[in-house]
Amino acid sequence: MSHLQPSELSILLVEPSDTQRKIICQRLEQEGIKLIQTATNLAEAMQIINRHQPDLVASAMHYADGTALELLQQIKSSAHFSDIQFMLVSSECRREQLEQYRQSGVVAILPKPFSAEHLGKAINATIDLLSNDELDLTHFDVQDLRVLVVDDSKMARNIIKRTITNLGLRLITEAEDGQQAIELMQQQMFDLVITDYNMPSVDGLALTQFIRNNSQQSHVPILMVSSEANETHLNNVSQAGVNALCDKPFEPNVVKQILYQLLEE
Repeated sequence: MSHLQPSELSILLVEPSDTQRKIICQRLEQEGIKLIQTATNLAEAMQIINRHQPDLVASAMHYADGTALELLQQIKSSAHFSDIQFMLVSSECRREQLEQYRQSGVVAILPKPFSAEHLGKAINATIDLLSNDELDLTHFDVQDLRVLVVDDSKMARNIIKRTITNLGLRLITEAEDGQQAIELMQQQMFDLVITDYNMPSVDGLALTQFIRNNSQQSHVPILMVSSEANETHLNNVSQAGVNALCDKPFEPNVVKQILYQLLEE
């Protein structure tokens, strides 16, 4: 698939406020978006999605009949809608309230009001997720790389898989937590591990420590994907031997640059 242009993207904006809908539509049009549908609540949004599947849903956090998280979960739970990307637009700034959206695989979280730079990044991330842009590596055939993706959120695993599949990686094994990842690594070899930080039982830090100190694959590159803001935790992870850290939600272009650095060393 060739790289899309913003004018080719179809966007559904879900926003109960008439004023906010007009403002956001104007901002989208300024970014070159022409195909914009609007809804004011969850029921309207699902009717539109079932009738004409958009490339991206841009949504407020709360509606009269539900929340953006409910809409996101309905979209992500359907194989038919798996290609739809989701962007939250909210004035909410409490980290604990936004964490569930980060873990659910949103492509971006935009503040209200958001800047042209914020919106441009989100649009570019959406385009990257909908386009194929295969890694061109010197030392490897990217399609032969064996990748272990570790995250307790199925939706988060799906968006990681979608991102790296678009980069040409095909041999992807999933683990639901660090313990399952350890069991898999005792049975087979991998060329790259992509792991979440926060997981039950064995978290990303403990998994990293196992790989570096107790496994037969102590030199495998590890990319940790985390929404963790605690500096102490991040320092511990770095000292444990993680090769690179990437935020949730992450931008495909950032992931591509990190993978180049990890795999071309």
